[in-house]
Amino acid sequence: MNQTFTHPGVFVSADQLAFMREKVAAYEDPWYVAYQQITASEYASLTRPSSPESVVDCGSGDGGNPVCSRERKDALAAYTQALCWSLTGDVAHAQKAIDIMDDWSAVLTAHTGSNAPLQAGWAGSSWARAAELVRHTFSGPWPRMERFAELLRSVYLPMVLHNRPEYTKTYNGNWELMMMEAGIFISVFLDDPDSYDMALEIFRQRVLAYIYLEKDGPTPNPPVPSWAGNQAKIMSYWHNPVQLVNGVSQETCRDFEHTGYGIDSISHVAETTRIQGNDLYQDPDFKDRLRHALGLHTRYANGVGSVEEISGPRDPEVSVYLGPVTEPGYNALHHRLGVPMDQTGDYTERHRPQGTNTLWVAWETLTHAQNPY
Repeated sequence: MNQTFTHPGVFVSADQLAFMREKVAAYEDPWYVAYQQITASEYASLTRPSSPESVVDCGSGDGGNPVCSRERKDALAAYTQALCWSLTGDVAHAQKAIDIMDDWSAVLTAHTGSNAPLQAGWAGSSWARAAELVRHTFSGPWPRMERFAELLRSVYLPMVLHNRPEYTKTYNGNWELMMMEAGIFISVFLDDPDSYDMALEIFRQRVLAYIYLEKDGPTPNPPVPSWAGNQAKIMSYWHNPVQLVNGVSQETCRDFEHTGYGIDSISHVAETTRIQGNDLYQDPDFKDRLRHALGLHTRYANGVGSVEEISGPRDPEVSVYLGPVTEPGYNALHHRLGVPMDQTGDYTERHRPQGTNTLWVAWETLTHAQNPY
């Protein structure tokens, strides 16, 4: 693709930022209460220290290494500070975001461990959002911006694009969706159309193999071509649902929290492609998969019916905790495109303001609630 990028264009656009500023300045809810939530958080503190490391080693469950959590939280803090700058015009927030990014670009050289690609995805997504906002909305100096860009280019981008783990039952689909989200975000910041195209193509294929539609047939789409026709292997990978209906995810029968990670990454990428002029929401298949996934999972999270209709009895039972992950998709499909989404609307409005999950999801009521742009 001969892509020319729009900036700021990672997850939020200039028009979306202007809408947020207008609503917050008018003390309108849910935006003002969401603004109060963000400013009260630790991530908005101008005195919050950052904790960079040269190597971030992350195994399953962080492997007991607190550096993994610190990297993610510092990346979230940089994004939070950049948002605060964009909303308030307070230069101190822009400078704080720059300071955090400079601290990490001075020392970080690698991610290691079994969870390295996922960790790089989580942190890389937040870093790219922060860097994009600062670079394209702040007119003050950022002398080490190119050093941070090189960090994203040489440490994060290869990890998320070229370190795709084996497809096994223990490697669930939210990984690759997260990794491609970071790849797409970083590519926009770097004005790198080749990496953008690569990440977007991998992402498209992963969505087809992550959310089921009945038109797919009696077996979900395989994550890799070599699995085609191997129903037992695919169903095991999908945690053995007892029923397949529109919107079931590869991780529904695992738990809803991880499924929510995947659904929100799908929304994040779609928001970015819309800003960049190749709007995934206009693809009927993509739109249907996202709307059905949101509808099915919010229905069970709302207490309507039992997930055992899909999972069958489990020990332990499948958790239906979904998390703060519905705002962008609900806004895009319902408010922008007019798709009826009663269950998703009920869930979203009852859980406002949607804050952060301390991984990479952050402040999406503020950025996307009823945002028309």
